[in-house]
Amino acid sequence: MKATIKSTILGATILSAAAPAFADEIVFAHGANPGNPRYAAAEMFAALVPACTGGETTVNVAASATMGNDVEMLTSTAAGVIQMSANSQGPLAQIVPEAGMLGLPFLFEDLPTVWSVVDGEVGEMLDAKAQNAGLKILTFWDNGIRHVTHTGKNVPTPADLGGMQIRTPSDEVTIATFEALGASPAPLAWSELPTALQSGVFEGQENPLTNIYSAKLHEITSYVTMTGHKYESTPVVASLAWWSSLDEGTQSCIESSAKEAGWYQRGLSLSQGNELRATMEAEGATFAEVQDRQAFIDATASVYETYEAQFGDLISALREAAQ
Repeated sequence: MKATIKSTILGATILSAAAPAFADEIVFAHGANPGNPRYAAAEMFAALVPACTGGETTVNVAASATMGNDVEMLTSTAAGVIQMSANSQGPLAQIVPEAGMLGLPFLFEDLPTVWSVVDGEVGEMLDAKAQNAGLKILTFWDNGIRHVTHTGKNVPTPADLGGMQIRTPSDEVTIATFEALGASPAPLAWSELPTALQSGVFEGQENPLTNIYSAKLHEITSYVTMTGHKYESTPVVASLAWWSSLDEGTQSCIESSAKEAGWYQRGLSLSQGNELRATMEAEGATFAEVQDRQAFIDATASVYETYEAQFGDLISALREAAQ
């Protein structure tokens, strides 16, 4: 998968580099549905850009995966077919492996800690890596701290996850985490998840409460365990060839609009995450806390060992910053 995406993006970027780029309309694609903070932030971004460009640049938001799944949107963005995407950490990590380290298990205690990390030197480093693949990272929105849902039971101990058929995003770190916990993870596109859960292909899945609720997954997998096992970002990326063609003023407007919309998205993600439990319980979901967080940390220690040989300096920096 990595080689395929890398080669596709590289070839498409070379072809698109010679094509003229225009700033008058930005196609901004993402996979979220109405009610999701990402959807709301994209609409805010679409309102902010015309305001700071004097109406010279408009934004055409392509929501709900209408431009393809995250991998397809990422490839199209690198190729300049679309200008921007609010994408997912897993697909980005297939071409910028360092991005996946943001999702190491039990790395972050809360969202404000995450923001201080990704808005600093770590974010700048990931942007530099992404530019080698034809992408410009403008900012990081949230995809939240994630929890496990199941069709038939809560999973408050690592042993409860043994053999569980669980859907994950196409992210190596997430897959490695659930393998370490004894589950049987498999990646699947977000847009295909509800059908796969209803058909019994998976017993459950893992996502932040905002995603679970906006997609009504708690109606299918009504047992929600607050594992808090990892964080995932929503990197907002632009075609580097297109971005480089813009004048400095337009770049400044677009980047500041993405960041301002990002703070709105982050706030929604944080507040909804705090409020949704009561709403979901009223709608029939059964919640549980993990019984021993340290047991989960100990069970996933091997995930850090797997990546330390390749990304030891980054992992050390992330752990220090997260504290």
